[in-house]
Formats: sequence, structure tokens, C-alpha cells
Amino acid sequence: MHVQLGRTTIDTNGSPVYVIGEIGINHNGSLKVAKELIDVAVDAGCDAVKFQKRTPEICVPKEQRDKRRDTPWGEMSYMQYRERVEFGEKEYAEIDAYCKKKGIAWFASCWDAPSIAFMEMFSPACHKIPSAMITDYMLLKAFGGTERPLIMSTGMSTRGQIRRAVKQLGQGDLIVMHCNSEYPCPVHHLNLRGIQTLQTVFPTCPIGYSGHELGFQPTLTAVALGAVVVERHITLAKNMWGSDQACSLEPAELTEMVQGIRSVEKSLGTGSIVVTPAEKEIREKLRRI
Repeated sequence: MHVQLGRTTIDTNGSPVYVIGEIGINHNGSLKVAKELIDVAVDAGCDAVKFQKRTPEICVPKEQRDKRRDTPWGEMSYMQYRERVEFGEKEYAEIDAYCKKKGIAWFASCWDAPSIAFMEMFSPACHKIPSAMITDYMLLKAFGGTERPLIMSTGMSTRGQIRRAVKQLGQGDLIVMHCNSEYPCPVHHLNLRGIQTLQTVFPTCPIGYSGHELGFQPTLTAVALGAVVVERHITLAKNMWGSDQACSLEPAELTEMVQGIRSVEKSLGTGSIVVTPAEKEIREKLRRI
């Protein structure tokens, strides 16, 4: 089974790992920062960048809207903050053009139906279903209605909830991401063997990993366990303002992680037991019988 994301084929038979740098809302409402993060992803060798798209009037609970919050732009209500960091059509048109110029794919996690319709204007290679939304079956129906490939994260979800979501979406053109939604996630909660469980439960779906741990060594382990898509939050600096910055990868870390993923891919080989040419030479010297 394979899923086509733009010009890239994702399958379970040895295709290169598809690496997504999640910008999310780490741009803090700044188009300049967003473009710098796109550059970081391109320089590191990522295949795509991902944003988050919400309609604040739908996604912000009424009881949270008037709560005051200290922000880099002064004290404001939570609703004002959510509106402040949300990009609109003008900003995403620039992002679309910039990503095309840089040769990198982009898409977004959509948290409500109007956001899906908004993203459809840009004909993304796929849509991302956030972990928080996989039990919202009306929203899943809206995702399915786009007839685009879908990537679905599974944090905070039981096996039964994941099964029901996959049943509604269908296993064609669906990538399922193992995930723990703790930010940051302690290593003893990562449960990376969940990747293998998902491979068994959904054998026709490519399985990936959306990581929120500090550092990236567990992400390399996820690749070794068979994850064919990897998603990690990225930032210009962990000390920037914002809730997702601390568990994001800085530019040097991201570059090292992508290099590590490519090294793991090479080391996995084909699984066939063979004697390499260099081994044959050594064998002539060392083996007597």
C-alpha cells in the first residue's frame, strides 16, 4: 500500500522516510519567522513543513475567551491571543509562494471544518488530522470529503477510538501516526512499540511517528521500528515565547536528526543475509575451514 503526497510516494517497502518540520504556531504570528523556519526545514533536508489552522470563534471555548494572558505583545484576552497568532489568506498565500520557491511541500493541521475549506484554496498535498480531533466524526467526514491524502495522529486515543476513526476514513490514502500528546513527553511514556502494533492492526496503512520528546534519539528508534513518516516541531530557539517551543528542535538539532534518519535507513538494509565483498576479503584471511 502506498500514499502519494505530491511528488513523493510513501510506502512500507523501503521508500525514504518522509520528514515533516512542524512549524505549527511557533511563528508567533510573524510571517518573517515563518519564512525563517521554512528555510531551516529546507536546509535540514525536510520534505515538508506543517502549520496549524483554526477558526478561533469555533475552537476557543467560551469560558476561556476572556481569560487574561501575558504575551510578547502585552496583556490580552486568550481570544485576542488566538486571533493574533492566526494567519489569514494573505499570509498563507505568501507561505504558499515561498514554499514553492524553496521546493518544499506544506500543509496544515485543521481544527475545524471552515479551516479545512480554507486550506483547500491552496490545494495542499494532504491534510493533517490532529490527535485532539479524531473522535469528532463530523470533522472526519469533512476531511474525507476533500478526497486528499490524510495524515492522522493518534495521541490521547484508545485502540478502539483509533479503529473507529480509521474505519470512517478508510485505509486508502491514510497515514496513521503513533503519538503521545504530552508536551514534552517523557521517554518512558513514548511507547514506541505502538508503531509495530499499528502496523499489525492497519497493515495497508503506512505508519509514522509524531514525536514530542526532548531531543531526537527516540525518533531515530521510531524509524528503526518502521515509521515511514516523521513529524517534529521546529523552532528558531527553544527560549522563544510559546507553549510548543520547549519540545521543538532547533536548527542544528533538526539537521542532525534528518542526517541520523538517513543513516538509520541505510543501516537497515534489505534483510537478506549476504556476505559483502569486503567481508569476502576478510574471510580469506581469517577463516581456515
